[in-house]
Amino acid sequence: MPGIESNTAVKLISEVGADMKPWKTAKHFTSWLGLCPENKISGGKQLSSRTKPSANQAAKSFRLAAFGLSRSKTALGGFYRRVQSRHGSAKAITATARKIAVIFYNMLSKGTEYVEKGLEYYEKEYKERVVNSIARKAASLGYDMVPIEKLSS
Repeated sequence: MPGIESNTAVKLISEVGADMKPWKTAKHFTSWLGLCPENKISGGKQLSSRTKPSANQAAKSFRLAAFGLSRSKTALGGFYRRVQSRHGSAKAITATARKIAVIFYNMLSKGTEYVEKGLEYYEKEYKERVVNSIARKAASLGYDMVPIEKLSS
């Protein structure tokens, strides 16, 4: 798995264990790690959505793994760079660490293997999501989207 080397994997297994039964879902796991936002809402107004501070060594390992993906040519590296361009490095590290933790949880709890689909696949899927979102927005405003034919020169 990108970002998780053998030493990091051993450290994570020693901190968390190989049994994921203490956490019902990946959301519970990432909450325990302190990698998800703690939404404070009062009277319908959102007061804060920061991640809670944690001295959890496993969370630190996931963050280090996420930081290591900043220049990688993988789908997780592309995700990191996309979030970094919008929200900055700190939030990108936390978001990518959470994504790695979810993959880690699913690998251990369900026994699945991680399959790297590559940066090109990730960028193609992202482009399709953006185009579909714009098409829905245009349709709600009463417009049709028509692709422009590329001119051959």
